Amino acid sequence: MLTGAQVQQARSRAAEMLAAAGFAITPTELAAIEVVDFGLGDLEHLGTEIVVYVNTERVCAKELVLFPHQTCAEHRHPPFDGTPGKEETFRVRTGVVYLHVEGGEPTANPKANPVRAERGVYTATREIVLHPGEQFTVPPNTKHWFQGGPDGAVVSEFSTTSRDDLDIFTDPDISRMPVLAE
Repeated sequence: MLTGAQVQQARSRAAEMLAAAGFAITPTELAAIEVVDFGLGDLEHLGTEIVVYVNTERVCAKELVLFPHQTCAEHRHPPFDGTPGKEETFRVRTGVVYLHVEGGEPTANPKANPVRAERGVYTATREIVLHPGEQFTVPPNTKHWFQGGPDGAVVSEFSTTSRDDLDIFTDPDISRMPVLAE
């Protein structure tokens, strides 16, 4: 869980990273930056900060901010309402991202080193290193996770409809929807 002060601090830090990357966000967007710690209270290592521009019945566009070495935990986007699930494309704007997806050959010496890995909650072992201007599309219902590099990262996400409340995480202790401490 995060306190209100921690959320505000993370929003400010994310806004600074977005501004440094050349993204202008409105005061309304700043106030609405979603700060996700997956209910584990270790935002520096496990979480992400999200600006949602649009999320309709057909499309979604977001900016994801990853602090240095911060990891978005392994998850998949399952089918819902007759759809195959969310398909998403990640395009790195600044920094480096270590994206892991299931399928394909496991990466022999991955650069990402997520917290809680000893629990066996990271099973997608193919690492794709993305630099600014590079992108990768994750098919629906595919396990994936990603980690920011040493300077963090700003990533644009383009996808079909996002239903974050339906995401399925490998780690049973994770809660996708943020919970604030009193």
